[in-house]
Amino acid sequence: MTFITGRSLSRRTVLRGLGAAVALPFLDAMVPAVGIRGQSVLKPIQRFQTVYVPNGMAMQFWSPTEEGSDFELTPILEPLAPFREQMLVFSGIRANWVTAHAGASGSFLTGTTRGGRNEVEILADVSMDQLLARELGKETQLASLELSMDPPANAGSCTANLSCVYTHTLSWRSPTQALPMEYNPRVVFERLFGDSGSTGREARETRLREQSSILDKVNEKLGNLRREVGPTDRGLLEEYTEAVRDVERRIQRAEEQIDIELPFMERPHGAPPIFEDHLDLMFDLQLLALRTDLTRVVTFMMGKEQSARTYPQIGVPEAHHPLSHHNNQPEAIEKMSIINRHHTQLFSRYLAKLQATPDGDGNLLDHMTILYGGGISNSTLHSGDNLPVLVMGGGAGHLRGGRHLAYADQPSMANLLVTLMDKLGVPVERIGGSTGALSIDTLSDV
Repeated sequence: MTFITGRSLSRRTVLRGLGAAVALPFLDAMVPAVGIRGQSVLKPIQRFQTVYVPNGMAMQFWSPTEEGSDFELTPILEPLAPFREQMLVFSGIRANWVTAHAGASGSFLTGTTRGGRNEVEILADVSMDQLLARELGKETQLASLELSMDPPANAGSCTANLSCVYTHTLSWRSPTQALPMEYNPRVVFERLFGDSGSTGREARETRLREQSSILDKVNEKLGNLRREVGPTDRGLLEEYTEAVRDVERRIQRAEEQIDIELPFMERPHGAPPIFEDHLDLMFDLQLLALRTDLTRVVTFMMGKEQSARTYPQIGVPEAHHPLSHHNNQPEAIEKMSIINRHHTQLFSRYLAKLQATPDGDGNLLDHMTILYGGGISNSTLHSGDNLPVLVMGGGAGHLRGGRHLAYADQPSMANLLVTLMDKLGVPVERIGGSTGALSIDTLSDV
């Protein structure tokens, strides 16, 4: 235990300089003075994250056959083996709204049972992440982050003559207000850390010439802080600031690949052309936001519904969405499983970084509740039965992992959302079409 008898740093300490802001990670110097019985008053912070994968799943390569704690990891789940004891796999959960791909992402966090009737009518329910943001966001600079690997589309028809809004976001502030997802790492970075200029073309050209770092602008204050804290904190500060610099460098390299003279470019794209590089960058930005407590609620789409991304780097040159309509052809299903496993492999890399990041008396993964999965099972049928969903993390002590829970009565996804809200300390009576909470503690270890 760390004993600090004097004044401690605020958990929300932010260093500022020349328009830039750097929020600090959790340090020993932020631990409050101990009480009369030697007990710290610091409590673990609850954090929620969604990682959404599109276009259904090769379910026979996803679903475990055994229930309880003795289940065998399937080929798609196998990359998550290092985190098995903090993993809850669910079977038998059904979607609340099944209308092609619109219902898949449109109901995943809202639990809505209906949407609009055409491309201009926008209707759902308040999403779980935004319900959490209303409470957890009272303690943070940003109430929530909504991120994606794909550019947003807020108009037109994308699926079943319904608005593209449904396929391009998971987050709804109100039944008629969907929130856009940001895919541009530069924009996300500057939202987290600030910038003295704009994201316009002229400012971008200046930034590229100057090679200016956010950290350079607060360097003096960082130096002063390093002298004031202990050796453990100095090590954490060095690790954190180098992580910020690394993200900056990677964004800059991506920007340098873009022709800045193009007249239509109003802001930098900052997205690496290689999917894995872009994904790692977006995950690292989320890690920075969480470890500095800039936000406690993050929603991330690893791909939008109907994504046509190809994966030749893993031997799947076919576009993802057409391939997902496999018509039960074994070869197509196997290729789907390769994409699905690739996603869990990349997700596993992110989990390892969370686990390696100290936070309070544990690590970030200990204090996270991460909902991973999608709103379609068999994409050929646009099926909303038996959704591929799991929960990772320790939930700040409120989740017991290492289990596969199978529900014969096919409860709705909305019921799972209500349950997770309770685990996160923000209980609600309902979300969307929920009919009650799920039992995730008393279901068998059998």
